Amino acid sequence: MEFETDIAHCLEALRKGGTILYPTDTIWGIGCDATDAAAVKRIFEIKQRPESKSLIVLLADTRDINRYISLPQPHIFDYLHKVVRPTTIIYEGAIGLAENLIAADGSIAIRIVKEDFCRHLIKRFGKPLVSSSANISGETAPDHFNNISVEIRNAVDYVVQYRQSDKEPARASTVVRFDHHGEIRVLRR
Repeated sequence: MEFETDIAHCLEALRKGGTILYPTDTIWGIGCDATDAAAVKRIFEIKQRPESKSLIVLLADTRDINRYISLPQPHIFDYLHKVVRPTTIIYEGAIGLAENLIAADGSIAIRIVKEDFCRHLIKRFGKPLVSSSANISGETAPDHFNNISVEIRNAVDYVVQYRQSDKEPARASTVVRFDHHGEIRVLRR
C-alpha cells in the first residue's frame, strides 16, 4: 500500500495521544483518538473552537456503531447501506467516547468511511477517530491540501503525505438526524 508509512506514523502519534492532519472520505481533517479527552481538547485548541461545538467521529464499519451508541435506531443501518455520498448521522445516546466529544444532549455525529486510507487507519488503530475540518473555527474549510494554513499544519503532531496532490476539490459530508419516528432531517447538504 502506498500509504503504509503514513499509517505507521499516524498510529505512533495517535497512540501517544497526539493529533494528525489527514485526508478523509471528504475534506482534510484534524484527527485524534475519539476516546481520549486530552487529545480531543487539543483539537478544540488547534481549531480555536469552543468545546460546546461538536466534532465528527469516524468509524470503519457499521458494526462499530453498536460500540458507541447505546440504542441505535435499526432503520439507520438500512439508510447507511443505501447512501452513496459520505453522510454523517447524528445519533442519540453516545457511549464509550471522550466526554468532551459528546454534545450536551448526549448525541454524537458519526460517519462510516469508505475511503481506503481512513478505513485502514481506523481498523489498525482499533478505535474511532475524531475528524474536524482542517481550519481555524469560522474560516472556510479547505477543499485541497494546499489550502490548509501553515498554522494548522504546524499545530498537529503528524501531517499525512498521502493524497496531498489531489486535484479534485473535496466536499464536506451531508449531515442528517433522525427523529424518534424515524423521519430524516437534513442539516447540511
